[in-house]
Amino acid sequence: MKSIRMTGCFFSLLAVISLPATLEAADQADIKQPVNQRFSDPASTEVPQFQQHVVPLLGKLGCNGRACHGSFQGKGDFRLSLFGYDFTMDHQQLTDKDAERINLKDAAESLIIQKPLNEIEHEGGKRFEKDSWQHRLLLSWVKAGANGVPKEAPKFERLIVTPDAIQFKKEGETVSLNAIAVWSDGTREDVTPLCRFQTNNEQIATISEEGLVTAAKPGDTHVVAFYDAGVIPVPVLQPVSEQYGDKYPQIAAATAVDKHVVNKLQKLGMVPADKCDDAEFLRRVSLDISGTLPAPHEIEAFLKNTSPDKRSQKIDELLESPGYAAWWATKLCDFTQNNYDDLVNVSPVRERPSQDWYDWIKKRVANNVGYDKITEGILLATSREKGESFEEFTKNINAIYQDKPGTDITDRDHMPYYWARRDLRNPDDRVLGFAYTFLGIRIQCAQCHKHPFDQWTQNDFKQFRGFFTRVNFGVNPESKTEYAAMVDELGADKLRGNQLLRELSKEVKKGKDVPFMEVYVPKARPANKNNKNRKNQNKRRRNAQTPDTAKLLGAEVVQINELDDPRTALMEWLRREDNPYFAKAFVNRVWASYFNRGIIEPADDLNLANPPSNGPLLDYLSREFIRRDFDMKWLHREITNSDTYQRSWQTNKTNEQDEVNFSHYIPHRLPAEVLYDAIHQATASDDAIDSMKNSLSDRAIAIAASGTRNRAMRDQQYALTIFGRSTRENNCDCDRSVDPSLLQTMYIKNDNDVYSAINRTNSSWLFQVGQQLGAVQKPNAQKEQMSDRLEKLQKQAKVAKQRVAELRKQDDKQKLQQAQKRFKELNGNIRKVRQMASKAGNSPAKLQSFDGPISAEKSEEIITNTYLRSLSRYPTEDEIASARKYLGDSQNKIDGLYDLIWAVINTKEFMLNH
Repeated sequence: MKSIRMTGCFFSLLAVISLPATLEAADQADIKQPVNQRFSDPASTEVPQFQQHVVPLLGKLGCNGRACHGSFQGKGDFRLSLFGYDFTMDHQQLTDKDAERINLKDAAESLIIQKPLNEIEHEGGKRFEKDSWQHRLLLSWVKAGANGVPKEAPKFERLIVTPDAIQFKKEGETVSLNAIAVWSDGTREDVTPLCRFQTNNEQIATISEEGLVTAAKPGDTHVVAFYDAGVIPVPVLQPVSEQYGDKYPQIAAATAVDKHVVNKLQKLGMVPADKCDDAEFLRRVSLDISGTLPAPHEIEAFLKNTSPDKRSQKIDELLESPGYAAWWATKLCDFTQNNYDDLVNVSPVRERPSQDWYDWIKKRVANNVGYDKITEGILLATSREKGESFEEFTKNINAIYQDKPGTDITDRDHMPYYWARRDLRNPDDRVLGFAYTFLGIRIQCAQCHKHPFDQWTQNDFKQFRGFFTRVNFGVNPESKTEYAAMVDELGADKLRGNQLLRELSKEVKKGKDVPFMEVYVPKARPANKNNKNRKNQNKRRRNAQTPDTAKLLGAEVVQINELDDPRTALMEWLRREDNPYFAKAFVNRVWASYFNRGIIEPADDLNLANPPSNGPLLDYLSREFIRRDFDMKWLHREITNSDTYQRSWQTNKTNEQDEVNFSHYIPHRLPAEVLYDAIHQATASDDAIDSMKNSLSDRAIAIAASGTRNRAMRDQQYALTIFGRSTRENNCDCDRSVDPSLLQTMYIKNDNDVYSAINRTNSSWLFQVGQQLGAVQKPNAQKEQMSDRLEKLQKQAKVAKQRVAELRKQDDKQKLQQAQKRFKELNGNIRKVRQMASKAGNSPAKLQSFDGPISAEKSEEIITNTYLRSLSRYPTEDEIASARKYLGDSQNKIDGLYDLIWAVINTKEFMLNH
């Protein structure tokens, strides 16, 4: 497993960190002294416990680490469970008679004693000194019989670490951590010497093997203690200035978000940046919410607006825009991994599943359906709706794909294609996909061993897998006969696999009904009490991998054989207020979309050793998100209406190094789709800009799926790839990238796609200005007549097409036939006019050279509009003067204007959200 860089801050306290009042009041004599004291005494007769002492000591010594015997291959034919989670296996390995690691007759001759002392050659070198407490502990265990974990042994309950937070004042100060293990029999023991420790940022604080924390540079991070299943992060903070605590200046905090952020900044002595100006805000929020640059006329109107509520009004307006639904549906398709390549063989109409998936989500985002209900429609999805027979199912799906009136895939309750993906066909893959998508956790480590940064073990993974073992995709056995009969009737009974799908695709496009494969959940097999058949039944159950129970992560065991669909238990768990992942994972991802980093970072890696930089902030947003029925628009409003979101990117001395506490806005490169659209919008005419904002047909932010076979993104494939569009191939948000590269620079500077965007005929800003200057070569009178006629016909055809689309959703066949006939006639007339124009030898209007003078007023208007449509602000006086001089010195003013547009979109300011 790859190592991850984890940073954290002061507020990531878990319930288990705080020292309970009962412990504070308890007699210290009730807590066992640490083993380094008890086993330093040569006269000690205590017998160490395998789980409580021996295995943690092996972990402390590094024996069961990834670089030693905890690796998959082990070392020297000796393998331990990674970080010591499988006590049975570890005991068997240690006591293997053939290996002679334990010598019960002469404990000192045991290999596990001699090798760590380096008395026998040991690749790991000396791990402890002779007669040290470590030596005596292991020796005492072997002498007592080297016993494992008895059945009646107490269970580990929790780890308590004190202090639960550390605030230093200067570099070099130290604080010692103390760790108490609590067991189910009431035993409390100081296990500090047995804990493993790590720091999440050694530039802020270091920690020794003994738990001594030393302050380094000012800032904040976490140190983490590990013991058994306990993973406890402790926040460490050192103010960055003298302006902390009572000396902190008065900072307005009108929203709950701001109060939590400022409360943290006050402890750090970090003064937040001022609010950004209106132009910066409008560009920032338009790109973030709708994935779209504001139009020049919007900018001018917004800057002139004197209403004190204009920012919140603009946020509300953007949340109702087509761009919002398109862009955030794209983000949800990232998390749920809508990949065209993984869906090509799930339907006879191959291009539809990924588009259906996107459209189904987009409709719900536009209608502000609760995030939990969207999740329910995916998580509990089967291809058939409740009570729908196979015959009804095939009839309904065929009607949708044949575009019959009143049918729309988005009207169905479920979106089953999440479970139909070819990369999600086995239970292990489903566990990984579900945990990533809906919980924001990376649980793949627990497939093979204990998670290095969390509580999850291989056993947790296996028990959780039970929820996904009954989900299937293919021909439903209950409808196998009906499916085969439909194939026979179509004469395709001898075809299989892709050949069959291709044939069915042809038939459905001809208007014939074809069978569809399904996502389905078969009933659980009841236990067979007949002893004679039990052996065969157990064999079938193992092969089918359908256990009777499954365990929710960190929660209870569920009797899934009593449920029609085990996934219903998962959905109920996700909605619970005590679920520690579902709401937080989404809230954290939304926050990361606005700030380019999550409150937990990486945003899809919620684990105990990677705590939030501001725990109360994440808790507040998650709690209110649940309380408001998972209202996504509420979450967007709550974040974007805050001063925290609206702060300037310009820093002061106290916050210039801050990257995790949201004291200022951090500029970041636009996402691939947003940047691609921005290039084409910034170079477009006024009419084309309005069209892009209202129609999403050619927008990159509205491309349904990723994948190399996706024809919908053929023209944009190269650009979106180099700018890091999510590939949706792995369980990781890192599939999307905003990192810069040389290819990106070359694309913006030299690619023909950018040249074409600037030089578009009729719909570019360059062409629009050329018309104003009289630099457009006009076609002859016949061409003008043809163009006017063609334009009118195209407008009429567009209206007719919309009418056909509306009538398809209604059950009025007569009106639909009339509308279709009218649409067909108009298309025929359009073809005729184009043929006539071609025979006449006419050429379209095009730009020509212009070397005449441009008035100072007109020049400033052109320059201002160029800046507004690209950088969403007015140019400065220096920028106007520089651009005016360049245009004036250009022999061909059209070439000069091209250079101006090209130069502006090649600036960092254009490429970044700031």
